[in-house]
Amino acid sequence: MLFAIPSHDTLYQALVARDQRFDGQAYVCVSTTGVFCRITCPARKPNAVNCTFFGTIRECIEAGFRACKRCHPLTPAATADPSVSQLLAALDNNPQKRWSEQHIANMGYDLSTVRRAFKRQFGMTFLEMARQRRLREGFESLSEGAKVITAQHDANFSSASAFRRAFAKLLGCPPATLHKKGLLLANWIATPLGDMIAVSSATHLHLLEFVDRKALPMELAKLRKACNDDLGLGSYDPTEQIRVELHAFFAGEKAVFNTPLALQGSSFTREVWQELRTIPVGQIRSYSDIAKRIGHPTAVRAVARANGANQIALVIPCHRVVGADGSLTGYGGGLWRKQRLIEIEQQFGN
Repeated sequence: MLFAIPSHDTLYQALVARDQRFDGQAYVCVSTTGVFCRITCPARKPNAVNCTFFGTIRECIEAGFRACKRCHPLTPAATADPSVSQLLAALDNNPQKRWSEQHIANMGYDLSTVRRAFKRQFGMTFLEMARQRRLREGFESLSEGAKVITAQHDANFSSASAFRRAFAKLLGCPPATLHKKGLLLANWIATPLGDMIAVSSATHLHLLEFVDRKALPMELAKLRKACNDDLGLGSYDPTEQIRVELHAFFAGEKAVFNTPLALQGSSFTREVWQELRTIPVGQIRSYSDIAKRIGHPTAVRAVARANGANQIALVIPCHRVVGADGSLTGYGGGLWRKQRLIEIEQQFGN
């Protein structure tokens, strides 16, 4: 097994049965509610296509999900350490507060002790957890068309510069550079596997990536350069088309993407991408398979590089390419997503 946690189907059945054997071993993130829960949560069970499972609380938080207020997935860690319990309660009571080390010290806690406790329980510090919660509020405001100053206030950043830096770290550019109109428009698309950024012109989709992909800022920088910085926030028809097609994909209705694509790369790279699109849904190929099929059997590494250069996730299905031994390798969106996408598509294949 590549991952320690069981398969999606196994964990979904455990969720439906509220199987206590999995409590604390995995958590479910529900795309329709934006919350993550314990496997034993008593709430009404979501559809399987709206569920993503993680092995740690940190992964749930980093994917942008909030803790469920019914099953309280943070409670076991909080019970184990009174400082964790009290700080989490303070964060819930005031999620938009700009927490600092001084605030923690004023509550009578030792900073190093708190830091170790949160890192041990959640894999992140309390300040990182608090900041991430605020930052998401700002991004959601921007994606809904709010002005930068409104998004900054929604995220409760102390200054515009601090918000711009946080925004730029994620998207590679400050929010003010993204206008309401532009040759290219960027928009947010929520999926069961995490938020995605779509960038389209009036006629073609140029980029579709998961927000947490490390290469996203660089990819956006290339697009801005290509369009002379005429990149804005908004939505053209190709973005709305891919939004509908992604919904149908994750709902298990169909795995067909007809959104017109702008393929930007060398002739060899585009040839690899076109070959990727011929891989039947529910099947996988190796890098050497692709190299042979395009008539370059010794160009396995070049195929791998072209695969990694893909910036239109899912539609150009680079997730269907695996190592020669069948191992999951080289997916910028995270190997856990690659595994989940293959599992989803195998259902279509059956």
